[in-house]
Amino acid sequence: MDLRPLRDSADFRRLFFGEGISLFGSMVTYVAIPFQIKELTDSFIAVGLVGLLQFVPMVLAGLWGGALADAANKRTVVLSCEASALLCSVVLIANARAPEPQLWLVYLIAVLFATATALHYPSAEAMTPLLVSHDALPSASALKMTRMTFASIGGPAIGGIVLATWGTPWAYGLDAASYAVSIVFFLRMASTPRGATAERPSLRRIREGLAYARSRRDLLGTYLIDFAAMFLAFPYALFPFVADELNAPWSLGWLYSAGAIGGLLAAITSRWVRHVPHHGRGVVISAACWGAAIGLFGLATNVWLALALLALAGAADTISGIFRTTMWNQTVPDDMRGRMVGIELLSFTAGPQLGQLRGGLMAQVTSLRFAIASGGFAAAGFALLLAVFLPDLWRYDLRTDEHAARQRDSSARRSVGGADDPADPPDS
Repeated sequence: MDLRPLRDSADFRRLFFGEGISLFGSMVTYVAIPFQIKELTDSFIAVGLVGLLQFVPMVLAGLWGGALADAANKRTVVLSCEASALLCSVVLIANARAPEPQLWLVYLIAVLFATATALHYPSAEAMTPLLVSHDALPSASALKMTRMTFASIGGPAIGGIVLATWGTPWAYGLDAASYAVSIVFFLRMASTPRGATAERPSLRRIREGLAYARSRRDLLGTYLIDFAAMFLAFPYALFPFVADELNAPWSLGWLYSAGAIGGLLAAITSRWVRHVPHHGRGVVISAACWGAAIGLFGLATNVWLALALLALAGAADTISGIFRTTMWNQTVPDDMRGRMVGIELLSFTAGPQLGQLRGGLMAQVTSLRFAIASGGFAAAGFALLLAVFLPDLWRYDLRTDEHAARQRDSSARRSVGGADDPADPPDS
């Protein structure tokens, strides 16, 4: 892998490791919440309901968080959200240790977690192009995907062991500890003052961001293709039931981790992506492979075949993610990036939340296997159709794209003049 971003920028290193530790703990809770709800209810719908409850706050907070990232001190936003998530973990610990844990409280904290994540993510992501040179952004994207896969492997696997050995309070406690450590990393980062032209977040600023996204049909395609992949083919909430169906209850943690293992293999061999200028085609082909692999996973009756297909799906999703993130970071103006990240957040977080509900409802009405397989094949078909109806996505070329050229020049000027504009107003 190309490690230049980590070598060249101390603040990118702090952001990279702080986010990684926080994500590791979050992935433990990602397993613990559906596990606890299953233990309390043994219901498909009760597990899938988490996605529905998180959807509205994810949408509203994501859009507002994007406008906030373009207007405020990004580091301050990230620190505030991490502290809020730490408090949520403490509440989950107390509830899990109670003689009769309250289901409504688990749902409430899941909603608050979604809100904190949606506010946090745009500011954290919008910092990367300010800390890394334009030509190193593909490498930074690959590094972040590697970080995500490491967390997605270790978090669920360790979470499954902790849940089976010590129970849910310890799993939530591990998440709380990760937030405490990540806060230390973020405190050591330099401040990221708002730009000279920044305005307070408002509905008008959000509408401006949406209008820009609509005007960029190549970006719009990346949002739609990712949302469809997650909505139609994200069966992770059903994994506790899949483990039972395969007569392999021991495999629960590995079902959650298999996709990340495939993603890790793809990420650590991803140096080649920086030589590919047609990022849109990479997104389309990778998304189609993700959907096909999930569809076949739904039909698998052998646990090892199922794990292998999830690994293949994870590899495809990682490559798609690298191309998508590179397109966003290399073409979106600095003063618009937070809002674009807020819209991006809806595609790959709201999509999975709604996908969990879709999968739970369909499994309840039809069958577990049909719910997973049909969604996967539908996602693959949608990716191919989108390439036909949004040709700008398929034709995107980094070498000739006007938006990429403009950002390349902007990054070069920032490197010469320094990251912070002397005209920047005080921190907000």
